Amino acid sequence: MTTVLIADDQPLQRFGSRMLLESQDDMTVVGEAANGSEAVRMAAELHPDVVLMDIRMPGLDGIEATRRITAAGDRTRILIVTTFDLDEYAYAGLRAGASGFLVKDAQPEELLAGIRAVATGDAVVAPSLTRRLLDAYVHHLPTDSAGETTQEDPRLASLTDREREILTVIGKGWTNTEIATRLHLAESTVKTHVGRILAKTGSRDRIQAVILAYDTKLVQPS
Repeated sequence: MTTVLIADDQPLQRFGSRMLLESQDDMTVVGEAANGSEAVRMAAELHPDVVLMDIRMPGLDGIEATRRITAAGDRTRILIVTTFDLDEYAYAGLRAGASGFLVKDAQPEELLAGIRAVATGDAVVAPSLTRRLLDAYVHHLPTDSAGETTQEDPRLASLTDREREILTVIGKGWTNTEIATRLHLAESTVKTHVGRILAKTGSRDRIQAVILAYDTKLVQPS
């Protein structure tokens, strides 16, 4: 059973989300928060598997609430669901530690699939945002000074050559199926490699692994 905390300042939105989630045999809503401060407190008390997090809320917003919840080191994962299809929100939310980002006009089945994905350690980003997000993200990366030698990030040190190769293509947005097909591996083998990569690099999920691939320049801006 996947436990979910709903954080949204709109009572009607919370009600609709609760009705949808509780219609599922594998999900239960353990609480509702009307602002970011309540979300942080309730996440610490209830330890939900997933928090559905709105961004614009009174007081503490969803970005900062996400940052505080993920910084606590609990197993709770954050799926941001917002009205605002804006790149800066997606970027800020994912950098704060969210495992996914969907807009509120997503179909019910997309929301349910997103919750199930992040609950199992995968990541989800609205298809309309994925390419724009990666393109926008590279503009936030620091540029090396001319002639400066860049030391390899220590998070990559323990990766095997194959794991480094797979992290690189994860950064390019390849799915496990695409990795298996293009690198001639069994999909179960790919899943094992991905799990080891996340563990070795301290990445919470696939989205954080994508960010790591850009941070360490395994993936270069196109």
